[in-house]
Formats: sequence, C-alpha cells, structure tokens
Amino acid sequence: MTDTALDDLQAQDVAAYLRRHPGFLNDFPELAGQLELPREQGQVASLAAYQLQNLREKNAELERRLAELTAVAAENERLMQRIHDLNVAVLRANTPAIAARSVIARLSEDFQTDQVRLMVFGHVELPPADWLVRAPAGRDELPEFADFLAHHEPVAGRLSAERLYRLFADQAPEIQSSALMPLGDLGMLAIGSRDPDRFQPGMGTVFLKMIAATVTAALQRTRDGA
Repeated sequence: MTDTALDDLQAQDVAAYLRRHPGFLNDFPELAGQLELPREQGQVASLAAYQLQNLREKNAELERRLAELTAVAAENERLMQRIHDLNVAVLRANTPAIAARSVIARLSEDFQTDQVRLMVFGHVELPPADWLVRAPAGRDELPEFADFLAHHEPVAGRLSAERLYRLFADQAPEIQSSALMPLGDLGMLAIGSRDPDRFQPGMGTVFLKMIAATVTAALQRTRDGA
C-alpha cells in the first residue's frame, strides 16, 4: 500500500477491518504491547484487563435486564392468579348481587386499590352500595366520557377533574391515578389510587381487559336475573 493510500485510510476503516478479523493480534502479537488503551485511574490498562472489564460490564448489564424481566414475569403471574380468583368468586356467587359484591371486594383487597367504582347504565338490579354509581340514561348523560366510550378500550393514568368527580364524588381529590374500563352497554368500572404512579398512560391493558370481561359477565347475570 502506498503512503498516499495510507494517508487516506480512515480510523473507521481500520476498525471495520479488525471487526472482520478478530484474530489479527494472534498474527501480530507485538502490536498488543504498542496499542494505547483507555486509561483506568491514571494507569494504562493492559489489553487483557480492558477486555475483562468490558466483559464484566456487559455481564452486569445482562444480569440487570434478566432481573427486570424476572420481576415482570413474577408480577404478571401474581396478576393472573388474582384474575383467576376473581373469576372463581363470580362463578361461586349464587345471586347477582353477591356476584357484584364479590367483584368489588376482590378488586379492593387483592388488587390493593384505594377506591373502586362501578357505574351501571339503565336498569340493573343491584342494591345500593357506596361503590355503586347509577347513570339511568347511560351514555346520553355522560358527555365527559363520550370519547372513552366510543373507543371501547381501557385507559390508565390521570383523569380529568370532571371525570373524577362523576365517578368518585367526594373522594375525587384523593385519586391521583386511575384505570377506567368500559363494560359494553352495561356501564364502566373505575379503579382509583392515591399513588400517582400506580396507573400510568401506556401501561399494558391486557389485564384490565380481563378484569372488564369478568365484571361484564357478572353484570350480565344481574340484568338477566341469572
């Protein structure tokens, strides 16, 4: 190679060549002692020490990611068990009212929520309860929820003050984050928390959809009188 060609050679070209030939230093071992490596605490690191440190750092990052995935898997397993228990409670209830109360009790206790509200549309045979909100005219009297009900999807995060008051009334000021689930033409289910990070926009809605399906089934029983 001519001097001109060497002058035109770029650092990235050398790096690319070395990536294609990882055994290069085996053929030219004298170069390992001439290379300047990143400094560690003022000392020039040996190539072996530098490579070992890189491996340790990569290993630590992989272990951190694995721990995060393990924690998420464990939490998902706990959620699945709670949803299973919720389904069993509904199946065991021998009256529609007991089915509805069982749902609310499970959501309050097993899911560690601060407030739960069940809003029902039209005529649903349920006895009065502090967690029950009635909207006899259904969607027509809930303009603040029009866009939510139109999309038929759960949402999570901070609700507007108007929505909070409609759902939680006097308890609205203490609710910092919520999960809101549509229940078809039967109503809505709202779960509220004092923790602003408990429910966040963008969180997965698979489990919320499962909960909504169970509650909808329980409400269907009350409407059908099963």
